[in-house]
Amino acid sequence: MQEQLRIHRQILYDLALHYLEPLNGSFSRLAYLTSLKQPSSQTYAHDRLAAVYGPEPINETLTKCHEELFERLLEMPLAQQEEELRQFFGTLPEGKQEGIEIYKKRIEDWIPLKAPDYLKELFRSNLSVLLALLRERNPKARSDK
Repeated sequence: MQEQLRIHRQILYDLALHYLEPLNGSFSRLAYLTSLKQPSSQTYAHDRLAAVYGPEPINETLTKCHEELFERLLEMPLAQQEEELRQFFGTLPEGKQEGIEIYKKRIEDWIPLKAPDYLKELFRSNLSVLLALLRERNPKARSDK
């Protein structure tokens, strides 16, 4: 048990230091963690970390990390979520306008599988409102005009 905890802490340290901390904001980190989820198996994989720690501890740690980041994001005031989402879209290579349309379709991917239903609903609601606000405040991002 002690060894598992030590490995889990080391994975979190390596993940945070080398992969999450360099990213700007919670939405960037959430998108990164989501990109590590394998669609066919719904497990998380990270080749570099798995080479050191093995695939199963990586899956367990990334699953927990995704859940915690998701919950922390929902604890933020909506205004802060809006600012972080705006920053996230500003960093996308496809730009804010296209990014909003792409990520509108990926909302479900950002939700951890084991998240409670009420948090899933809160996230969907928040993101729908935030995406609408961003489209309204950025006329170029409106797909219907």
